[in-house]
Amino acid sequence: MMSNAAARPRRRARARGARATRRPRTPARRPQQFPQFHVKSSLQIRKNAIIDDYKVNSQVLGLGINGKVLQIFSKRTQEKFALKMLQDCPKARREVELHWRASQCPHIVRIVDVYENLYAGRKCLLIVMECLDGGELFSRIQDRGDQAFTEREASEIMKSIGEAIQYLHSINIAHRDVKPENLLYTSKRPNAILKLTDFGFAKETTSHNSLTTPCYTPYYVAPEVLGPEKYDKSCDMWSLGVIMYILLCGYPPFYSNHGLAISPGMKTRIRMGQYEFPNPEWSEVSEEVKMLIRNLLKTEPTQRMTITEFMNHPWIMQSTKVPQTPLHTSRVLKEDKERWEDVKNSGLSHFPDRV
Repeated sequence: MMSNAAARPRRRARARGARATRRPRTPARRPQQFPQFHVKSSLQIRKNAIIDDYKVNSQVLGLGINGKVLQIFSKRTQEKFALKMLQDCPKARREVELHWRASQCPHIVRIVDVYENLYAGRKCLLIVMECLDGGELFSRIQDRGDQAFTEREASEIMKSIGEAIQYLHSINIAHRDVKPENLLYTSKRPNAILKLTDFGFAKETTSHNSLTTPCYTPYYVAPEVLGPEKYDKSCDMWSLGVIMYILLCGYPPFYSNHGLAISPGMKTRIRMGQYEFPNPEWSEVSEEVKMLIRNLLKTEPTQRMTITEFMNHPWIMQSTKVPQTPLHTSRVLKEDKERWEDVKNSGLSHFPDRV
């Protein structure tokens, strides 16, 4: 359970599209337009031992869906990197290939090298990535002390996350696990870049290749992912809406009351889009921003805002004009720090045994 503020009763969010009174000839819906991005060349996997090129440190930097992340150093430059080790299998190859294709984006963690080595008698993939030392998104907000977190800062953060999602969707990749724990800063500096990590759930998807496996982290899961429907990359937009909601108040729109990672009641509220904008946390947030969240948290995927529409929204596109309204976010996140740790520990990403 989250803070008292989060435990307020929720009302169903309306998600009805406007209906035309006349029926003129309707043009075909245009496909989503994306900026042209440069895609990296094909992945080259090194076969020599990684210890030829890197000094491996036993320090654990973090835990991904599919393995630990260790600290390593280049023997040539002494530069620090992060190492992720995966047991070699088709799923691991898919994760690495999709991440490689996406790592050209400045808001996605960059892959530097990939090795195929034997470890404890098993063939493994060793992924060398840039090291992100700045910590997780919400931890950074929690640790800012008395300095107020503002609506403009929330806008700038959402723009950075949106750029990562825009890149992925432009090359037909659904991340499927967009959450604060997978959003890390490059350094502790104020101007550090926020980057999306962990492609353990990522999957290529097109209009002819829907997704069916219910991969998710409970607090950020879109209703269609809970099953049994097929779904597509619009599930990432729902997760974007949940993160935006939390950024603006400090607690989630959907939560579990019974100590479970995801309770039956929580699933029902997600499927029905039942949430509110309670005071005092939302009293100073504009109606325009609330409407943006409503458009991201549409329970019907075809009505949900696309990433192109999101990036073209004035609150995102003109973030420098967003008012610097102080928010309750930092205070609420700090007060609920222990509860957020419970959320992270109990709400581990769900992935069925059969993929």
